[in-house]
Amino acid sequence: MNAHDDLDLPSEWEEEGEDRGTEKRRGRRAAFIALGLVAVLVVGVGLVIGNYLGGIRGEYEKRTVVQITRGASDGERPEDLDGTGENYLLMGSDKRSAEDASSEGVSGQRSDVMMLVHVSDDKENVYVTSFPRDLYVPVPGYGMDRINSALAYGGVGLAVTTVENYVGVPIDHVALIDFDGIEGLVDSLGGVDVEVPESFEADGVEFTEGTQHMSGEEALAFVRARKQFSDGDFQRNRNQQAVLQGIANSLISADTLSDPGRLTDTVGAISPYLTTDDGLSASSMVELGLSLRSVRSGDIHYLSVPHGGPTTTSGGASVVATDDDAMEPYREALRTDDMGTYYAQYAGVY
Repeated sequence: MNAHDDLDLPSEWEEEGEDRGTEKRRGRRAAFIALGLVAVLVVGVGLVIGNYLGGIRGEYEKRTVVQITRGASDGERPEDLDGTGENYLLMGSDKRSAEDASSEGVSGQRSDVMMLVHVSDDKENVYVTSFPRDLYVPVPGYGMDRINSALAYGGVGLAVTTVENYVGVPIDHVALIDFDGIEGLVDSLGGVDVEVPESFEADGVEFTEGTQHMSGEEALAFVRARKQFSDGDFQRNRNQQAVLQGIANSLISADTLSDPGRLTDTVGAISPYLTTDDGLSASSMVELGLSLRSVRSGDIHYLSVPHGGPTTTSGGASVVATDDDAMEPYREALRTDDMGTYYAQYAGVY
């Protein structure tokens, strides 16, 4: 993957036989690739406070950095066209520690949360697309498999290649985070306000329909919940986006942007759990933050990638089917930087 120089940014079907305790732990981690997006969009805005850049930069540099390359058998990379915005792949892993990171790109773990973030070329709007973790797609070198398996098979590089091949546009940058960083992020913000779709109970926490203020632990319980909803994992995806929106609202607030100490604590809370490509440096974060200074929470739009329903492979695995016909308008919107038109027509359809 050819990252732009010096740019920094800070599923949901059970596998058969999977241990319930393991799924519960993975669900907690699955919650929050959200963080990557917030780091990209908002922490950069905070960095405009130049007098405090040094402290924030020092915290951000605690992240793990990997190089992204495309293998010979991965096929041609989609063409990178000028004037069509930028694309960021954000992943939440089921396991993240310094010991697990490697120069090959943190392989051996699955990306239980995956979001593609498209920043429009005019830097006025951001579109966040969630992918079902069990979406059944071609994984280069491994045939058809769940999209979240790419990280386990070949690290961050293969995950990027898999998504690039599927959506038909180049990924400019990638970020991977573990759920521990998100819990710390939410708590460093003093909790966040989240829109709860319906009343339910999860992990001993009562959630009431409407706006609810959540701590980091409560937010994790909220995004972990699945069996409480008629459409299970798909509602869990929407809940993840709701928490992301709450985080974005808090980060963009005047209280946060005017408090350098709070910004430093926020970056420090997530950086030890964050892996990015080597193009996402602190100085480029400043540039990105400046370019996105007019973005507010209302300019961040959430949607799901087109997909079919749950199905079973010939080997008996439960997966989520793709819908190639429905994908074409989405791919075209990404290629032509026309996500606004696509969003107006398809938001909420999937």
